[in-house]
Amino acid sequence: MQKPVLTDIEMARFLAQIDLLADAVIASGWRPDWIVGIGRGGLAPATWLSHALGRPMLSVDLSAQVPAFAEALLGELRLRVKAGERLLVVDDINDSGRTILRLRSALGEADAALLRVAVLIDNSRSAARVDYRAETIDRAVTKDWFVFPWEKAASRASILADWGEQPDRTA
Repeated sequence: MQKPVLTDIEMARFLAQIDLLADAVIASGWRPDWIVGIGRGGLAPATWLSHALGRPMLSVDLSAQVPAFAEALLGELRLRVKAGERLLVVDDINDSGRTILRLRSALGEADAALLRVAVLIDNSRSAARVDYRAETIDRAVTKDWFVFPWEKAASRASILADWGEQPDRTA
């Protein structure tokens, strides 16, 4: 299997993506009660977006496969949605859509009045739809594996290992 093209997302590009997302949320007239970062990739953008929008942040980690930090916290978020609180879920990329579909399902398929999703990069061919995106790609054309600023501390071997867990994303 051929290794992917690793494309660095420079800090200036990341900050521009945050500005685009914040502007889109503000322009929509919808105001979240909470920003929810999805671990691992959505935590840094959620933190920055939380500051840009002046809203508090929560987090849930679906990547580590630790129930106390995934299913248990999803249950807490579901209770907040049922209570009428508005959540803006943030992730780095909507690629296959598996994470977003899992999250929407776990939160009881809440409507857009209470639950919205924002991503830095949105794959137009994804099985999931998002409400806010800074950039759109088409995975049939763009095969790059994006390396975000917070991932640059990792070794190349570690980044390739992350890609290797789901190489079909860039196939």
